[in-house]
Amino acid sequence: MNTIIQKKNNITIEGNLNATETIVFTHGFGTDQNAWNWVKDDFKADYRIVLFDNIGAGSADPNEYIPEKYDRLFAYVDDMLNILADLKLQNTIVVAHSVSSMIALLAAIQKPEYFSKLVFIGASPRYLNDEEHNYTGGFTQPVLDAMYSAMAGNYCAWASGFSEVAMDNPDQPELAQQFAYTLSAIRPDIALEVAKVIFESDVREHLPHLKKKVLLLQSWNDIAVPTEVAYYLHAHIENSTLKFIDAQGHFPHISSPRAVIAAIKSFI
Repeated sequence: MNTIIQKKNNITIEGNLNATETIVFTHGFGTDQNAWNWVKDDFKADYRIVLFDNIGAGSADPNEYIPEKYDRLFAYVDDMLNILADLKLQNTIVVAHSVSSMIALLAAIQKPEYFSKLVFIGASPRYLNDEEHNYTGGFTQPVLDAMYSAMAGNYCAWASGFSEVAMDNPDQPELAQQFAYTLSAIRPDIALEVAKVIFESDVREHLPHLKKKVLLLQSWNDIAVPTEVAYYLHAHIENSTLKFIDAQGHFPHISSPRAVIAAIKSFI
């Protein structure tokens, strides 16, 4: 493994190193590769497991975050493809959460030989509503602007409140606390810049170009991704299967890992 790439994205390789198949787990905004701790162990016996931190998150090299470079999703796409190329991975299974789902989608369109199947958890091609095209993304620009203002005004307070709403599992308050911890660990200016890139992205035009088999996992009461978005993805990704799982909030792989594990195993 290239030590520069390993350090840049804090790449971890676990599981059955002699396995013929590899699963790459890739995290969403506000978390890092530890978000998969509740899921990955169930696949270690049969698969090589690859995890990494997106630039700006977790233990990725903080010096690698350049705002002018990471002002669009394609910079993260390049990172993912560089990791897969460096590890010489072909026909990889990718399990992605939130924004990493669209990063994986764009990567699989560019280099389809690197991918076999894709699992998208809580994915959205566009978070902003688009009334002109009758698209419901779940957010309006004023709502996003208010969120950016809250992040800039008191980031720790925003992180605490957002964590509870996004996790949406009040009977497991420790989960929201853990999310608040990883969210608060991100430098506030980086978090704000990354949030703007994510919440104002639009990947809709790329959806029909993905030809791999995709499992779309959607939970209930997801503050970031309304059910209309899940149906939209299913309608516009040719080889997709949509499955609603018995889970609440935007992080079912953390709050309801058994349901997520069962769905992934059934698919792959």
